Amino acid sequence: METITHAAIRQSGRYSRLKIEGLSMELLRGLYRGMVRLRRCEEALMVQYRVADEIRCPVHFTIGQEAVPAALGLLLRKDDFLYSHHRCHGYFLAKDAPMGALFAELFGRTTGANGGLAGSQEISMPSHNFFSGAILSGALSLAAGSAFAFQYKGDDRVALAGFGEAATEEGIFWEALSYASVRKLPLVYICENNLYSMYSAQVNRQPADDLSKRVQAFGVRTFTLFGNDPVAAYEALREAIEYARKGGGPCFLEFYTYRINAHVGPESDDYINYRPADEIEFWKSNDPIALFEERLDHAGLLGRSERELIVAEIDEEIDEAFQFARNSPMPADVDLEALSRSCESPFAERHLPLSSVGDFDETQPVAVLAPY
Repeated sequence: METITHAAIRQSGRYSRLKIEGLSMELLRGLYRGMVRLRRCEEALMVQYRVADEIRCPVHFTIGQEAVPAALGLLLRKDDFLYSHHRCHGYFLAKDAPMGALFAELFGRTTGANGGLAGSQEISMPSHNFFSGAILSGALSLAAGSAFAFQYKGDDRVALAGFGEAATEEGIFWEALSYASVRKLPLVYICENNLYSMYSAQVNRQPADDLSKRVQAFGVRTFTLFGNDPVAAYEALREAIEYARKGGGPCFLEFYTYRINAHVGPESDDYINYRPADEIEFWKSNDPIALFEERLDHAGLLGRSERELIVAEIDEEIDEAFQFARNSPMPADVDLEALSRSCESPFAERHLPLSSVGDFDETQPVAVLAPY
């Protein structure tokens, strides 16, 4: 694939360029475990979503997009900051945040990452420097702000933001990108281009499938690659993170991938017929886990018994996470006003006594601006 676009990927057929030569078993095992852990976690949540209606929020699953989060999980330092959009479970786990806190948050329990009050789309865990949000491009500006703070303090930390291609349709993406480029901020933007924004294909929303080319015009280093190759994802992310950490400036990585599941919720949305059946089948045949397993089998590495042991360990963790969530208490009465704003305003309280209410009524003079 000389030119990487969704169309070019389809035309090239089943992916066959996954290379594992020269890589340690520790790395290969880590990539495999990270992908399988996320997949089985998501599949288990899908199965349990309607059971007794215990999950208290919409959930955006990520079946088929496991390669990038698995690679990130092996590369990020604890003090790095990771921001995410609403399809965030893989990024949450990549920051080594506990699965039990994720499940409890979805179940609306006090032991959740945000006390059961945020749900899937807004889940954050400051203790692990992870933050997600439902505002489409919110992660982009927040990550740029953190990167600026790291640079200002002289830290060698890196801020990262994960998002889909639709986030680039917001002005804040280009504004943050321009500022990061000028300041050479330690910032890594990770675009998982899965072709669709809800039910709308990228080619119907944007003039061309060339995000990386447009980003290059801002003087930002870019990487464009097939997003279901975990080794390629790992190597590109490692290079980008090191480049940003050493003061090279921001990087933009565009991973062409695909979500097999519905836009939101466990039920299929294929009845809407917004994407062709043969397209879905093509991407199922390029499942990142299946591609990786096939390559490992061909090389005689990570045999069936070891893979089964990894799966058994993951399933035990998932069972414990469900038990933890179900045994945790629901929140008591919540003060919504306290959640929305702080009742303590020391700065305002110091200055308000200097003015009287009478200074702010209909009789107060109107300021007249001087002409230019």
